[in-house]
Amino acid sequence: MPQTIHTIQIHPLQNRVDPFGQLIRTTARGVWMGNRGLIHNEHQQIIRPFRLKGWITCVLEFKGRHREVMTPNQYTELFFLDEATAFSAGHRPCAECRRADFNRFKAAWVQGNSLYVYNVKTPIGEIDEIMQRERINPNGSKFTYNERLGNLPECSFIEHNGKPYMIRQPNRVIHWTPFGYTDSIKLPLTMEVNVLTPKSIVNTYRAGYFPHIHESAR
Repeated sequence: MPQTIHTIQIHPLQNRVDPFGQLIRTTARGVWMGNRGLIHNEHQQIIRPFRLKGWITCVLEFKGRHREVMTPNQYTELFFLDEATAFSAGHRPCAECRRADFNRFKAAWVQGNSLYVYNVKTPIGEIDEIMQRERINPNGSKFTYNERLGNLPECSFIEHNGKPYMIRQPNRVIHWTPFGYTDSIKLPLTMEVNVLTPKSIVNTYRAGYFPHIHESAR
């Protein structure tokens, strides 16, 4: 995907993605880019949550290409705090600008989700179909599920007291904000939590894919 130039806005555009998959306005800068197709109008307003089932995560710079954010009739550039956030929202690596990560992701996804009997030659569109069912309910809300905290791998996102938290250690989670992670807290490993990261992505983590996380998480 091409390099994107952040343009200065008096009012921030609605193009940052949170762990719930929602598009929010914030002055915080993202370190990853991605898209869901053309979802804005000529006034740089979001008019739909997605257009494609292949939600991807891209690098900010690629082969010296340049774009203006939310150009009319072009795909909508979205931005993420880190790759863990993008995965929680339901995005996966781009096959063009992140080919090595894409291959690594696909291999781990296949290994971690053996019930689908897929292999590395399975078209990515079939995986995108499964991820679509895992990230959005029929009414358009975020699809979540319950799991014991101790059963979840690091970098999975959960909802706690209505806020998104990322698992950093088996019993320690850190609060997500658009500017970085704060407020590390301990929770019982036996606690039932509401999981935001799609199930097949959680299984991909279990199979060995470790996502990029923001420096504030370290």
